[in-house]
Amino acid sequence: MKKFLGFVKKEFYHIFRDFRTLLILFGIPIAQVLIFGFAITTEIKDAKIAFLDLSKDNITEEISNKIISSNYFILERNLESYKQIEEEFKKGSIKAVIVFEPEFAKKLEKEYKANIQIIADASDPNLANMLINYTTAIIMDYLRGMETYPNNFPTIDTEIKMIYNPELKSVFKFVPGLMAVILLLISALMTSVSITREKEFGTMEVLLVSPLSPFQIIVGKVIPYIFIAFIDAGIILYLAKFVFKMPFEGSLILLILQCVLYVITALSLGILISTLTNNQQIAMMLSLAALLLPTVLLSGYIFPVENMPEALQWISNFIPARWFIIIVKSIMLKGSNITYIWEESLILLIMCLFFIIVSLRRFKIRLE
Repeated sequence: MKKFLGFVKKEFYHIFRDFRTLLILFGIPIAQVLIFGFAITTEIKDAKIAFLDLSKDNITEEISNKIISSNYFILERNLESYKQIEEEFKKGSIKAVIVFEPEFAKKLEKEYKANIQIIADASDPNLANMLINYTTAIIMDYLRGMETYPNNFPTIDTEIKMIYNPELKSVFKFVPGLMAVILLLISALMTSVSITREKEFGTMEVLLVSPLSPFQIIVGKVIPYIFIAFIDAGIILYLAKFVFKMPFEGSLILLILQCVLYVITALSLGILISTLTNNQQIAMMLSLAALLLPTVLLSGYIFPVENMPEALQWISNFIPARWFIIIVKSIMLKGSNITYIWEESLILLIMCLFFIIVSLRRFKIRLE
């Protein structure tokens, strides 16, 4: 029995002296609980909206203030005309626009009836539905608090308009997210495992003494995955267009260029992971923990980033998939050109260059 206890004690020593094993055993569960607990929410928080007030009277001002003071919405800006609505939606700066008809207060006082139009960006159908429900509930609550007249009860009719996805098909939301996840897994995960396998099996020494430079070794390893990634991207787009009838309003060439940028970014991230590990198992675990879960939960693929705590919103800024999903939705559903997505493209480019530079530096250090 003493020998057995000694053996068990030895196993504990093996586990607790390895920092990477401790990170997998304790760090990943803690991170998953925190991410799932804070990211998964069905509530609205700080959704950016705009008002188009064609009446500008005391009633519309009171309703606007009640909506903003609810803590569910943030007023991004006040619009002056209908022409500005599409521009703001394409920029991605707002999620909904609330339009008050002309002479709103006068109609409510004399005719006991007025109209409000709520226009929502339905590229995320679940969020659009929640925005409509929350806004309508606040308007009805204001109406219940108004002064009533004998035999006359004022009513406010809300006209709902969903743009970019009027039928509220969930596939319009999931296709861009799936493309981001699949391209990331193929590019980053498989690249990190492929390069780590060379080190684990000892075949990296053969490459080191070959005439190939470190840069050529890296490029040679990633070219097959670039090819595979684009085949998968083409399959996803084909199924989205012809099977799920997803619209394609923007430029195909622009989307391809954005896919190139995203794939190269993911590949460089996979190379960086391979420089941090020496065996395939660790590389795979690190890729899944550091890439897959954050991409699914914090990129806006399933849950709106605006609903998350500020700390998670800040972390999501460093997830390439967040910006790629915005780009794909903007091109496919909104028909946006580069003038509307240049910021997201620039962020991806900066990430790509950073990962490439760090990966090459670390790879050269390991070759010495």
